[in-house]
Amino acid sequence: MPDGPVGSFAFVLHSHIPYVISHGRWPHGTDWLHEVTAETYIPLLNALNDLVDEGYSPKITIGLTPVLVEQLADESFKFEFAAYARHRAKMAAEDKKFFKSVGEDHCAYLADFWHTWYWDVLHSFKKRYGRNLPKAFKKLQDAGHIEIMTSSATHGYSPLLSQDVSVQAQVKQGVQTYKKHFGRQPFGYWLPECAYRPGYRWSPPVQPRSHKLEPYLRKGVEEFLRESGLKFFFAEAHLLQGGETRGVYIERFGALKDLWEQFEDENPKTSVAKTVYQPYIVTSGGEKEEPVHVFFRDHITGSQVWSKWQGYPGNEWYLEFHKKHHLGGLRYWRVTGHDADLGLKQVYDPQKAEEDTGSHCAHFVDIAKNVLREHKKQTGEHGVVCAPYDTELYGHWWFEGVRWLYKVLKAMQDDPEIELVTCSEYLAKHPATASIALPEGSWGEGGFHYMWLNESTEWTWPYIYDAELDMRAMAVEFGDNEAVQPMLKQAARELLLMQSSDWQFSISTGSSKEYGEQRLAEHYKSFAKLAELIRQMASNKPIEEADWNYFKIREERDCLFHDVDPKWWAALEHPATEKG
Repeated sequence: MPDGPVGSFAFVLHSHIPYVISHGRWPHGTDWLHEVTAETYIPLLNALNDLVDEGYSPKITIGLTPVLVEQLADESFKFEFAAYARHRAKMAAEDKKFFKSVGEDHCAYLADFWHTWYWDVLHSFKKRYGRNLPKAFKKLQDAGHIEIMTSSATHGYSPLLSQDVSVQAQVKQGVQTYKKHFGRQPFGYWLPECAYRPGYRWSPPVQPRSHKLEPYLRKGVEEFLRESGLKFFFAEAHLLQGGETRGVYIERFGALKDLWEQFEDENPKTSVAKTVYQPYIVTSGGEKEEPVHVFFRDHITGSQVWSKWQGYPGNEWYLEFHKKHHLGGLRYWRVTGHDADLGLKQVYDPQKAEEDTGSHCAHFVDIAKNVLREHKKQTGEHGVVCAPYDTELYGHWWFEGVRWLYKVLKAMQDDPEIELVTCSEYLAKHPATASIALPEGSWGEGGFHYMWLNESTEWTWPYIYDAELDMRAMAVEFGDNEAVQPMLKQAARELLLMQSSDWQFSISTGSSKEYGEQRLAEHYKSFAKLAELIRQMASNKPIEEADWNYFKIREERDCLFHDVDPKWWAALEHPATEKG
């Protein structure tokens, strides 16, 4: 047996749902948030607290995006989620009656399973967590069991925003919202879509509708993090290993090719021996201030969960996500096989699924140890396996995932060869010494920006760019005008919501194309109307009652980020400087 751990393991979970409160209910509105809360957030909190009660410290690093936290803290959510859970339990009871009537006893048993499951979720929500899920996560962090990260305010796709003040506002709102809900300075930051852009002289891939944007020197994304006291973020391994992130789409889509060529002109490749099993200090140009670190995703362990073919969620005994009962929308079938038609799916067996979470746990821990052993054998260094996942994978997409995670965290705590750590803990014990300049890219398909800028989404960016320029102009002109501040703040909220990367992603994947198009257009329309009213008010022209009502309805509908500061858009606190 080794004298101590051969290395460290950092579970990183990224939790995000776009702003859906007051924007529809089903299938892409508020029930989206309700589903994920019932199937992921509450079961995850239960698993983490169960571990603590059993004498274990989970030591996960979990990102909660500001827009998600604001929704979980919203009073309307607290009321509506309880009603949602009761309704689902009622649907299960009705399913049981139906299955009994047609002699399907095992499905009736499963309906009972769901009935109990939803009532347990509701009980946890009301009694264990007092309807306040952000507070429940805060309690775990305050006790030293987890680390909570922040992110961009609305998950804005930083590399494609046209104004550095927009990136500044997304980061500053993210930090401010974190302090509001968690009572301390954050250290970790989840870059939306793991999308990174270094500093260079940048031209927009498409032009605004209003006027032409000239090239200008932009700051590296890590510079905004440093200025807000943040210490680390995450990136895909391909940004470290060779830097060839252009993907297969660049030759096909000219706007992406132009962006790549801009980056290559100012950021020549470097050949330095690198490993994904240690963090690095990131720099776009040799900054000497407080370091910002990057951790990289390990694909060996990651593929065990993410891979369509070898990943655990595809196990034949696990719950099938896509097939739902036509009466209540509950799920009664198992995966059965990768290529099994929905009509051929067999009935779910919770006991067999629970057994397989145990074998998959043991398999995963063995793989993690082997990776760490090999790294130490090759380098002689204590490494860290960083395993980032979307939180919603656990429980929502992969129903058994929370149970699997609970068992893995417990097994790793019991294993003397593995040091289970949060990312800040790892940096404190094993400070990074090497610096690195990263190329531009993301974890999206092709490794670059294609999922957010392509033939289907190109039309969205001129509208966003117009609003960015207008917001900057209004922040400069009206930032100290007290009379227009309420409207100016609401315009800022509409811009932040318009910038959400979710809309382009939904359009590109086709999963909710119309909803994504509608939401982006809706927020642009609201922003443009508010900008018109702001200028009208600043000119001392009367505002008609219908226009006041328009503003009040938007203020009530999109009521997150009460502390938004329009002056963030007026100017950069720290302007970009030339390299060298």
